[in-house]
Amino acid sequence: MTEAPPPPRARAEIDLGALRANVRALRARVAPHVRVMAVVKADAYGHGALRCARAALEAGADWLGTATPHEALALRAAGITDVPVMCWLWTSGDPWDQGIEAGIDMSVSGMWALEEVVRAAKAVGKTARVQLKADTGLGRNGCRPADWPELVGAALKAEVDGLVKVTGLWSHFACADEPHHPSIAAQLGVFRKMLDHAERAGARPEVRHIANSSATLTLPEAHFDLVRPGIAMYGVSPSPELGTSAELGLRPVMSLKAGVALVKQVPAGHGVSYGHHYVTGEATTLGLVPLGYADGVPRHASGRGPVLVDGRVRTVAGRVAMDQFVVDLGGDAPKPGTEAVLFGPGDGGEPTAEDWAVAADTIAYEIVTRIGARVPRVVVDAAEGHT
Repeated sequence: MTEAPPPPRARAEIDLGALRANVRALRARVAPHVRVMAVVKADAYGHGALRCARAALEAGADWLGTATPHEALALRAAGITDVPVMCWLWTSGDPWDQGIEAGIDMSVSGMWALEEVVRAAKAVGKTARVQLKADTGLGRNGCRPADWPELVGAALKAEVDGLVKVTGLWSHFACADEPHHPSIAAQLGVFRKMLDHAERAGARPEVRHIANSSATLTLPEAHFDLVRPGIAMYGVSPSPELGTSAELGLRPVMSLKAGVALVKQVPAGHGVSYGHHYVTGEATTLGLVPLGYADGVPRHASGRGPVLVDGRVRTVAGRVAMDQFVVDLGGDAPKPGTEAVLFGPGDGGEPTAEDWAVAADTIAYEIVTRIGARVPRVVVDAAEGHT
């Protein structure tokens, strides 16, 4: 027998068993006819797009969603060719022709985009799959109601000409993570009117959708034909106001861990890290954790970020540096290599991504998404008990 290799100095463990369970839990919240789009943009929120896409499909997801053309095309290139993939953030000059060839559903928010799609469809000699996006009040991408008749009319003419197929009508909420916010009902009302106009004009979409993670969890009236869970699929609550991950029936997929690189004794009055914003109040021990803001540990959490070391939750002492930070161990002296857990599901006493979001005055989405490429992702599967 050969001895197992030591764990990486730092790692982000990705529990695909938890991800599958989350997808199943989210599917259970929608009616049988409602399809589920697993959103894997931004490298699946830092978890690894391809592995998460495959796990989500195994658990019953029907569609995949990405932000950029590169993300969508990479899924197709990796062999995911038998399920619909939608991409919604296109810019002028993007590879519309490749998107058409790959059968990607491409979001169109204005006439300029439709014109580029039509030119590309003519060039490649294939029909483009397009989804028309309505700006129902978010104020980002999407077609405003005043411009909707022109866009719908032009898209349906291009459909008659065989250049496009309008496969979807969709929008996005601004405040679905704030229960009872008045904009939610307002946006739903606008969306229904814009759907009605398009369908009276002749649109026959495969899917109509507006529900993100928050709406999937809390707004059944917004489910229509498809829901688009993103952060919830990774087991992170979309908002503290909606409840914790556990309260929502979700399990965090990512755990961020490192081996303590150094433990040393220091006297009282010893400055720690840049600027000496932390000075020891008494003789103590310090532990060095080999992760820093280059790895995605937020510098804004300096002096506040929680870390589980040797069975106790410690706090980042002083500033987070580029590659490392220090915790005050309070006189404890764990051996170098002892595991430090920055965040995980929380059931082992470790902090969660939400705890780090509070410490850094941000949202948990950012905490998991910002973990850098030099932190290796180690895939585990708690449901099947293997790594």
